[in-house]
Amino acid sequence: MSTAPLTSDHLPVTLPRLLEKKHLGEPLVMVTAYDYPSALAADKAGVDLVLVGDSGAMTVLGYESTVPVSLDELLMLAKAVRRGLRTPFLVGDLPFGSYEVSDEQAITTAMRFVKEAGCDAVKLEGGGPTSVARARAIVAAGIPVMGHVGLTPQTATALGGYRAQGRTATAATRVAAEAVALQEAGCFSIVFEAIPSAVAAAIMPRIQVPVIGIGAGPAVDGQVLVFHDLLGIREGRGAKFVQRYADILSEMEAGVRAYAADVRSRRYPGPEHGYSMPDEELEAFQHQLAQL
Repeated sequence: MSTAPLTSDHLPVTLPRLLEKKHLGEPLVMVTAYDYPSALAADKAGVDLVLVGDSGAMTVLGYESTVPVSLDELLMLAKAVRRGLRTPFLVGDLPFGSYEVSDEQAITTAMRFVKEAGCDAVKLEGGGPTSVARARAIVAAGIPVMGHVGLTPQTATALGGYRAQGRTATAATRVAAEAVALQEAGCFSIVFEAIPSAVAAAIMPRIQVPVIGIGAGPAVDGQVLVFHDLLGIREGRGAKFVQRYADILSEMEAGVRAYAADVRSRRYPGPEHGYSMPDEELEAFQHQLAQL
């Protein structure tokens, strides 16, 4: 990492700064990252927040959902991301099964993200009584918590699958109540995922903390996208709310295909890729080799 001094424009993002941006109406930019290279890219791009999301279960670890990923696996990813960041605020996603059992379990898990991985905060899913209680306990232990309402992938099965939430009056009211409950529990920020834009806009006046949207329309305070979705490092188009800004998977495949073709045709390696030795040393080596 660079040892150059930080300028006023590149000071680490803090909780007061995030709240200030909300009050000033400056949109917040958040992306996920799962390793050192993606963290470097996010840092150099100047994003405000980086989430080590449990989506890494699917994007980098090959699971079919977020549910199987372990705490130790996410901690490993978070440690790598921390080493690549200087400025963005780092949030670690608490994986399924690591906080629901008790307040003590939730606090212990959150502390590991802070102590071992260097996270600035943690995120948990859901706004029901259990999640609200866990958020309150973690905040009371001195660790900032980001909430998450709407589509919550860890419990997508109970929600009827990966589908938009809050599309009826009753469901929208539930999302609003959960968001307010998380705010009252002390969450410094809340993610709104896959809810109608109009619902998000109607809830916003009731929320005093920064709201980060993903498929929640433009009325929220900022946006988050999965690193592999926005850069096209995955197959398929992804969810409706995904905007692709690159097609890196195709470039990766093309590069590996070109490399394989060069190896098979013996175009690679060429003379410029090899090392040389003095003629007299080569002659001596050949003589010694003949004696073996």
